[in-house]
Amino acid sequence: MKKQINIWQLINKSLQQQVPVMLLYVLQSEGSSPGRPGFFMAVNAAGETEGSIGGGIMEHKFIELAKDKLNTAQETLPDLKKQIHNKSAPANQSGMICSGEQTIWVYRVPASATTAIQQIIASLEQNKNGTLQLSPAGLQFTPNIPESDFYFSMTSETDWLYQEKTGYKNHLHIIGAGHCALALCRLMQSMEFYIHLYDDRSSLKTFTGNEYAHEKKIVSDYTELDELIAGGNHQYLVVMTVGYRTDDIVIRTLWEKQFRYVGMLGSKSKIEKMFTDYRAEGVPASLLQPIHAPIGIPIHSQTPEEIAISIAAEIIQVKNR
Repeated sequence: MKKQINIWQLINKSLQQQVPVMLLYVLQSEGSSPGRPGFFMAVNAAGETEGSIGGGIMEHKFIELAKDKLNTAQETLPDLKKQIHNKSAPANQSGMICSGEQTIWVYRVPASATTAIQQIIASLEQNKNGTLQLSPAGLQFTPNIPESDFYFSMTSETDWLYQEKTGYKNHLHIIGAGHCALALCRLMQSMEFYIHLYDDRSSLKTFTGNEYAHEKKIVSDYTELDELIAGGNHQYLVVMTVGYRTDDIVIRTLWEKQFRYVGMLGSKSKIEKMFTDYRAEGVPASLLQPIHAPIGIPIHSQTPEEIAISIAAEIIQVKNR
């Protein structure tokens, strides 16, 4: 989220200093396009930039386009630019060959947008959600939370609407605050997950010294998680407590909730015993099947950092599926 805040802050600073500034926003993409909906960047007349719309020669071309538009004395109208990543395309070639296409909004931000920009920054800094709306009329922001993360409809270049849920879209709940949890928090905070960390050991150094989780909570018993964690399509759960007994408590407490992802750390033999016991009790397969266990992509990871990478890869795989 810091990256997004930096972009809006550059726009806000430019407006405050009366430095012309351009907003480049990816509204739509298809195929293997490097820029996805929600990718955006700012370019000002002083040559400062923040953010990305996909990188490569295409991004360089758009930065130069923005600079050219900013160097004109007259106000420029918002512009939609379709980019096709194929050198055989008859028009709108991006210069890239990765296939796919994307639509980019090129918008010289007016001083009248200052209030909306500052509201966006405040909302992001407070870890709140809101709605960013882009259209031929310009940029608007409301604190209302939209139903979907992204929405785009287009009838023509003068009749279109883009809406996006601002702020954190995904929440990661990590149960157990040991060394692997610390490494995972460090990695996942750079991927714009809002991280919740739970443990039942108040003096644990890897809990108290964890600066990457957004929220940390000590519970007296893991059954309390039933009241603390709500399921949902944007909720991800990783179980990595100190041992078999507490892992079992967590799983039993939460297994009837729906999560986008559930993973449990443990050896193959531990997982086999746990699941064998569950089946012997008559626990339905529908409760066990969603659990990724042992957790993570199998890369023969050994260190906490390697284990964190394997878990992060599996989470991202599920998120982007």
